Amino acid sequence: MKGHPLITRVLVANRGEIARRVFRACRRSGIGCVAVFSDPDAGEPHAAEADAAVPLPGASAAGTYLNAPALVAAALAAGADAVHPGYGFLSEDAGFARAVQAAGLTWIGPPAGAIEAMGSKITSKKLAAGAGVPVLPELGPADITAYPVLVKASAGGGGRGMRVVRGAAELPGALESARREAQSAFGDSTVFCEPLLAGARHVEVQVLADAHGTVWTLAERDCSVQRRYQKVIEETPSPAVTEPLRARLGAAAAAVTRAVGYLGAGTAEFLVTSDGEFFFLEFNTRLQVEHPVTECVHGIDLVALQLDVAGGAALPPDPPPAAGHAIEARLYAEDPADGYRPSSGPLHALHIPGVDTRFMPPAPGTERGLRLDSGVEAGSQVSPHYDPMLAKLIAWAPARGTAARLLASALDRATIHGPATNRGLLASVLRHPVFLAGQADTSLLDGYDLAGLAPSGEACRLSATAAALAGAAANRVAARAAAGLPGGWRNVVSQPQRVSFDGPRGRLEVAYLWQRDGIAVVPEPGTAAPAVAAMAPGHVLLDISGVRYRFDVARAGGALWVDSPLGSVVLAAVPRLPEPAATTEPGSLVAPMPGNVVRIEAAAGRRVSAGQPVLVLEAMKMEHQIAAPADGLVTEVRVAVGDQVQAGDVLATVTGDGTAAGDAVRREMASAADRGPGEDTARP
Repeated sequence: MKGHPLITRVLVANRGEIARRVFRACRRSGIGCVAVFSDPDAGEPHAAEADAAVPLPGASAAGTYLNAPALVAAALAAGADAVHPGYGFLSEDAGFARAVQAAGLTWIGPPAGAIEAMGSKITSKKLAAGAGVPVLPELGPADITAYPVLVKASAGGGGRGMRVVRGAAELPGALESARREAQSAFGDSTVFCEPLLAGARHVEVQVLADAHGTVWTLAERDCSVQRRYQKVIEETPSPAVTEPLRARLGAAAAAVTRAVGYLGAGTAEFLVTSDGEFFFLEFNTRLQVEHPVTECVHGIDLVALQLDVAGGAALPPDPPPAAGHAIEARLYAEDPADGYRPSSGPLHALHIPGVDTRFMPPAPGTERGLRLDSGVEAGSQVSPHYDPMLAKLIAWAPARGTAARLLASALDRATIHGPATNRGLLASVLRHPVFLAGQADTSLLDGYDLAGLAPSGEACRLSATAAALAGAAANRVAARAAAGLPGGWRNVVSQPQRVSFDGPRGRLEVAYLWQRDGIAVVPEPGTAAPAVAAMAPGHVLLDISGVRYRFDVARAGGALWVDSPLGSVVLAAVPRLPEPAATTEPGSLVAPMPGNVVRIEAAAGRRVSAGQPVLVLEAMKMEHQIAAPADGLVTEVRVAVGDQVQAGDVLATVTGDGTAAGDAVRREMASAADRGPGEDTARP
């Protein structure tokens, strides 16, 4: 179209899943694509799949994916004529948009002025209020008369820089922590407060606007299932939205879109109360993580439409109608039972049967299906430097219940070996009666039984049995002895072999006995031993009360993964002669993940209570408190603010009350206090 340059090659200023998603849309449109990658991402899929890839030296986000000059230079060096920012990083940075356009490149996004206006939650709320859209009041510390309130970062989202404050005493610390996290994540420490609406639902409206005055408002998405105010499960349409409310939400989203002179894809987000009232939250000037559910019910490709609009194309007057129901689950590398602690390291396996990995909307007439949008694959390294999301699994079907059942089943059948994930939590929520009844709000995961997500004791016992038998089969195949001798052969054939494992519910011991007609499991007291139907290295069939189950056993990275219809269980074989160096001193506070020390809360010599923070790590864009395991004294702090630590590093030591070491520290502290600050405290 006249006045709009033809887009022929797009640089995606992002990484992982969204970079791969944009590449697919570009290829279907006949457009070339360019990747950028940091040092940790050099071997990742997005760097290999583009037509060209430009390295961004370094590991930190600040020096790579947040480095606007380096990204513009990469686009020019690779011959790109347009830049797609994806989501996160610089996708909502008006300065980056202007830098892209100043370099003569097409910006696949809204005008910089719209980004600027909506990039600040404070400014966007004022603009929405001016357009007649209801908003929650913005509160300064002096304005707060009732609690709870929510501290929010003005410049970002994704749950970062957000803190719930339930009393005045918590407010100063929450403000400081939120400002620090917001500065790290978004480069802007501005925060504000607003009332916390208990029991509200998080509902958003996808919009798409062209340069010719057309504004689409698509089916709303319900994003109420959240942890740490970050979305976990999203769906469309919302089970809580009636047709009259849908019309009001769409009109409000369109009003805000037109008020800011918007262009391209964006999202208006709202809080919806149980009585049908709603309040504007923010406007995201980019593609959303959850955009696939919208694509599935409308049968459209939002990224392709972004490319078309950026090239000057006009949208049809109305979008395709929505049909059916779609639900997305975000698969994170994190352990929900351990405070949602992020996990990093090698991903040994990622396979979900029956999924479409082409990142495409469903074909017209397709009744149901599964889609996987993934930034990683088997062999990937999950880096501690970036967001812990691994992939998004999406299911669509004519009815909501069918979509939920399809998605939960796919999660159950997935093979995921590597860092801990929230797979079990996702499947549990999808089967939760509150969710299935369409009544989930943003408080659903508050107080959720996370400990109950662990595999059952029976599943652990049988998985350990399968692991022991698969190991026995592997030993027999690898044995150099005569083929007629069973693996693990010994002179006293009546004595069983014994193998021990550490599992999700503690220590497990398996005993088995080689016999003339094969192998038999020795039952534990009070249990019935399963019959061994078949066994081979990596695969075991067990007959349990007349029902046969297959157990798949894989070893990688020093752990054993056992997948079966009873669930997925991770085991660690217990060595018969453990290494002395494998233990740490009692009271040691160990880094649970690689990260950066951002704050020391308790110096050496300070008394702390159980659960009290001793120091704070930053990893995967979030702050994580390292707390005292018991009442006692901080006897040693081995790190300083700014230090980079690795998983397993000892950060500090807390000596419990009543121990000899604790008494010695107290005596030394008292002696030092008696000597006074001017006396020599050195010992011979």
